[in-house]
Amino acid sequence: MNDNRDAINDILSELDRKKELADAPPEAPAPEGTAPQEAPEPEYEPLHEAAPEESSEPAASYPSHGYDDAPRSAAPTRGSRPAPQHPNEQMHRKKKRRKKASNRLPGVLILTTLIFGISIILSLVIISFGKDMLGIGESDNTQLIVVPEGANTEEISELLKDEGVINSPKAFQLFSRMRKSDKGYVAGQHFVRPNMAYEAIIDELTKIPSVEKGASIEITFPEGITLIDAANLLEENHICDAKDFIFYFNSGGYNFDFEKELPIDTSLKFEKMEGYLFPDTYFFFENSEPEEVCQKIYYNFNEKMTPERMAKVKASGLSLDQVITFASIVQKEAPTSDVMTMVASVFWNRLENPDAFPLLQSDPTSNYANDVIRPNMEYFDETFVNAYDTYKSAGLPPGAICNPGTEAIDAVLEHFKSDNYYFIANIYTKETFFSETLEEHNEKDAEIKAYYEEVKAAEAAAEAEGE
Repeated sequence: MNDNRDAINDILSELDRKKELADAPPEAPAPEGTAPQEAPEPEYEPLHEAAPEESSEPAASYPSHGYDDAPRSAAPTRGSRPAPQHPNEQMHRKKKRRKKASNRLPGVLILTTLIFGISIILSLVIISFGKDMLGIGESDNTQLIVVPEGANTEEISELLKDEGVINSPKAFQLFSRMRKSDKGYVAGQHFVRPNMAYEAIIDELTKIPSVEKGASIEITFPEGITLIDAANLLEENHICDAKDFIFYFNSGGYNFDFEKELPIDTSLKFEKMEGYLFPDTYFFFENSEPEEVCQKIYYNFNEKMTPERMAKVKASGLSLDQVITFASIVQKEAPTSDVMTMVASVFWNRLENPDAFPLLQSDPTSNYANDVIRPNMEYFDETFVNAYDTYKSAGLPPGAICNPGTEAIDAVLEHFKSDNYYFIANIYTKETFFSETLEEHNEKDAEIKAYYEEVKAAEAAAEAEGE
């Protein structure tokens, strides 16, 4: 048994020596003429020494770890070679270094990714601000901006943002301060485009319109005017081409609040925006862009449709387009403004009693269908014409027959209650007579016709005397 252990210890000692020699740094070659030194003996004891024979006690038993069973010798003396390290210790240190490196790797990757992500975001933000500042890739549609009296840069920048002209109010404010333009903005109407650079927008908002645009011309659109007549009036005064004006006015899309209330289906409308040219006095420049003229009129209509009026529209049970169409009929039917409320009540009564009165039977609707639509249709369509004639089609026509004023609109929104279902007006005296029954109406009609005959006879007698 002891012989086997001695053999094993010898083998292990030899392996340890070879391992030590492999790990030790190469020694410098011996100088010439010197004899080679013998390799030093290992500085550790064999794994096991045989117990003295004379001892009767059994040899101590140690666990077998592949090393000698005796305690390790003291630290090597100065000048001697360092004691060899335990192989497991070297492996443990290498693993520890690899573990530290692997523990640091996720943090480095996260930090790199974060820096890269922040760089991308900052780049996109800078590009976005730059594009907005220069108007790159934005719409070239002309936009009306009304600068309020005393508005500051912050208010103007928010107004531009709301109107879709710029995207970054803060960037605009900073640019305005750099330009020292904060106190130079001019109140009133200005035309700008989203594709204009900040500098160009500020130039437009800080200058008073000059005569470069031509002379300022005053135009008055009376209540009840049609869109075609208004377009011709603009062309006659050298403001813009009539056909171009009608095209842009019907196209709309100028981002005014009332436009959100317009119907989607306009297939039966003759002029899509008939009724929205608010009758008023306007000032236009000679040779203006049609879009600028249209937006001034749109702006005025939007201002007249106050929140109070819009609240009444919603309470009426009718859409905005139906209210304007209704008001256009009242505008044409009532000879004076003081009877508009009663005229509107007659049509309200008929609309709310369709079984008894399926047709509104308004003469002005027939006149519009035959005198305006029929001669101006590119391709004649009888169904299209009849839709506007309330003697042939039930309910309100598909669109307005003229452009009503606020009095006609308010008369409809008042929804005055009465028992009248008929009315007739004397075109000479401007009187309007209302009736509850058809019999009463026919009597008034006969009286008015007799009056007309008397007038005609008087006029003929006067002409005969003059001859």
